[in-house]
Amino acid sequence: MKKIIENRIKDNKFVLIAEIGVNYYDIAMKEHISPIEAAKLMIREAALSGVHAVKFQSYKAETLAAKDSPYYWDIKEEPTESQYKLFKKFDSFGNKEYAELAEYSNEMGVEFLSTAFDIESADYLEPMMNIYKVSSSDLNNLPFVEYQAKKNKPIILSVGASSEDEIVRTVELIKKYNDKFLVLMHCVLEYPTPYEHASLNKIVSLSKKFPGLVIGYSDHTKPDEGFEVIKTAYNLGAVVIEKHFTLDKTLKGNDHYHAMDPNDVRGIIKAIDYADYIRGDGTLCCLVSEKTARENARRSLVASKDIPAGTVILEDMLTWKRPGTGIPVNCFNKTLGKKASVFIAQGMIITYEMLQ
Repeated sequence: MKKIIENRIKDNKFVLIAEIGVNYYDIAMKEHISPIEAAKLMIREAALSGVHAVKFQSYKAETLAAKDSPYYWDIKEEPTESQYKLFKKFDSFGNKEYAELAEYSNEMGVEFLSTAFDIESADYLEPMMNIYKVSSSDLNNLPFVEYQAKKNKPIILSVGASSEDEIVRTVELIKKYNDKFLVLMHCVLEYPTPYEHASLNKIVSLSKKFPGLVIGYSDHTKPDEGFEVIKTAYNLGAVVIEKHFTLDKTLKGNDHYHAMDPNDVRGIIKAIDYADYIRGDGTLCCLVSEKTARENARRSLVASKDIPAGTVILEDMLTWKRPGTGIPVNCFNKTLGKKASVFIAQGMIITYEMLQ
């Protein structure tokens, strides 16, 4: 299993996770292929477009939702009005299918993840994954969080719709049983998330509250033209970005209407690469490209009057002017009291060679 996410995080590199979820069922219907073929097609297209990992969702409707569980999504986009009925449409995969998808992901050079929603899936997914992903919906499901934490693998924890106290409690629980790295993902449990509800400054708040943890962002907004939401999240400190993925954003139902497609992925990767390009390494120093400008724009000590050889340099004999090729102005006081070794005409830039 490729440790792409962990290695990129260690190198402080951006990570983009394509949340395929269960969107492959609709792609299968559109393309007239089987769900497993559609899932592999989506993995392949995601990998070719540049993502670093793909993620699915492993559940059975019977263990996830009561039959009268109400919807919480935009029913104009997804008309199913019961969680149970929606999940029942997309729960045919199990151990065998996910093992096949994990192997295929590895072949395609991307890391495989799947969010486990029950004990059975948490168990069968264990040998397939380097990292567990815990959904926002399970953040307060402490027995299930503990069960996954005890497997002592890195965890990506989404913290949507949670209070600070709830997040602290769950982080402390994970750390009690697990010494691997932990990623906290800001997200908004609103499908789709209006741009004005994105609350991206929560990324900053998470960074301040949990300085030892990796911070990320799970995005549910519709892709904007300039990828401003993703770029802003990254620039605020989200190293890991997760976003739903589809091959057709016009498909009705489930998670297509707020997902990125391969063209969006390429645009996001290009935008983040450019952000990294202009960021630099942050070292507080004069850049090589600034040296000429520094030398010419800074000032040197200059004679404000003629200074005969042997004269002791006094304050009223000095001023400062560009360029900075002579004695730097910050050496003004050190220059006072020295003797001129040569005649220094008014207006001359003073150098160390002119002084005894």
